[in-house]
Amino acid sequence: MLRHVTATRYVTPLREGGSLPGLMEADDLGTYVVKFIGAGQGRKVLVAEIVTGELARGLGLPVPELVTVELDPALGAAEPDQEVQELLKASPGLNLGMDFLPGALDLDPVAFGVDPEFAGRVLWFDALVGNVDRSWRNTNMLFWQGAPYLIDHGATLTFQHAWSGAQAWVERPYDAADHVLLGCAPDLDAADAALAPLVTPEAVRAAAAAVPDAWLADEPGFDDPDEVRAAFGTQLLARRDARDAWLPGVRAAAAERTAVGGPPATRGPGRPFWVRT
Repeated sequence: MLRHVTATRYVTPLREGGSLPGLMEADDLGTYVVKFIGAGQGRKVLVAEIVTGELARGLGLPVPELVTVELDPALGAAEPDQEVQELLKASPGLNLGMDFLPGALDLDPVAFGVDPEFAGRVLWFDALVGNVDRSWRNTNMLFWQGAPYLIDHGATLTFQHAWSGAQAWVERPYDAADHVLLGCAPDLDAADAALAPLVTPEAVRAAAAAVPDAWLADEPGFDDPDEVRAAFGTQLLARRDARDAWLPGVRAAAAERTAVGGPPATRGPGRPFWVRT
């Protein structure tokens, strides 16, 4: 289970994301980026954050600590922003926090060198979980104290939004064309050899076990939260075993991008030069 803290102060909204996460202090004297259960994207985004984030951690990928955050909506009473007040009022009880990394910078591969091994592991993992949100537009990686960190995994595991069609997700191709690390010569073969054996029943079970029961309850088609957790495991293990269906396309995209040469510029207007119109 994730460590549990109680929020003591709402510091400021973070307006980079559409869900309006907030920076909050907690009773353990820590500071967290909190994503709220009452945000428009709903609880399934938080479920994806936990399952994907904890699985990444289990595979040795760097992810800031995730915690559950107990929130009293009264903490927002003095907030001048009506939108923030309404969000906190809609989010009593359990919410999701990510350890705040003070002074962290966006990890731009132009500014910070990314070696092929790390690039390959991140790209392989994103293809496994179907992450469409680590692009040149929004890297969702931080550079802090000399090390990279992966953040914001709410756009993964999209099959949970329509369980009736979940089987099709298992072999779905992964569109890597916009992935921010595509131009870093990602070593996908080494990543596949290293990470695939680590995606075990025990690893996916541990990742799903970290999700609070309240966020899995009343899921249509399932009797209880443990059945939902087991379904996440089934999906992830089946996708691991279906790598022949999605990994060749990722390899081809990486090879094509590498032929252009050099990592992409991730700042500035318009589409990057290597993306075909």
